[in-house]
Amino acid sequence: MDFRAGEIFAIDKPYRMSSFGALAHVRYLLSRRLGYKVKIGHAGTLDPLATGVLILCTGKATKQIEKLQTHAKEYVATLQLGATTASYDMEHPVNETFPTEGITREVIAETLPRFIGDIEQVPPTYSAVKVKGDRAYQLRRDGLDVKLEPKHVHIDEIELLDFDEDRMRLHLRVVCGKGTYIRALARDLGRALRSGAYLTELCRTRVGNYGLDTCVPFDNFELWMDEQHLTKEKTI
Repeated sequence: MDFRAGEIFAIDKPYRMSSFGALAHVRYLLSRRLGYKVKIGHAGTLDPLATGVLILCTGKATKQIEKLQTHAKEYVATLQLGATTASYDMEHPVNETFPTEGITREVIAETLPRFIGDIEQVPPTYSAVKVKGDRAYQLRRDGLDVKLEPKHVHIDEIELLDFDEDRMRLHLRVVCGKGTYIRALARDLGRALRSGAYLTELCRTRVGNYGLDTCVPFDNFELWMDEQHLTKEKTI
């Protein structure tokens, strides 16, 4: 493998680690092993509380990042119905609760098709969307109000995997295009059910042809390097 000429591979990003943090760790390990500073980028950010497929490109393959970001993505998500948080995930505590009477598996199944196809979606304000040069999440953390405009996104599939009516826990599989926020989908689905919802778990299971089964385990990255034929240099 020649990481300067360019390689594309995927890792399984750990829980509570930023995409940049995961990338930086891999870059450090590769650079130390190869003897030069490896140029590396990722093709699509995952929130710190999300896990799963994070595609990494090195060397000249970083030119492929923009193309890779357009590939369809698959997620498996767990939603808690009947409540919301400021970020629509577990980064923040519950800030409001809602009634859940009348929410059944049948009602959910009837509601989900509203979100399939080309839709307008307002990104979460706790997101990396830029507002006049500043990240929306930083403005929110600074105590400022943020209003984001809807964005055009495409959702190919939403599959109802399971629904625990006692706990109001919903499990979905979502296949979608670039720019789709699953946290925003949770928010909007909760509203469509005349209640609230936020993510408790999110795993990106596939990006294009890269699935969890093809990912390099993050915690065993050095063992993976041991198994590869790496092109090295003498100086860093």
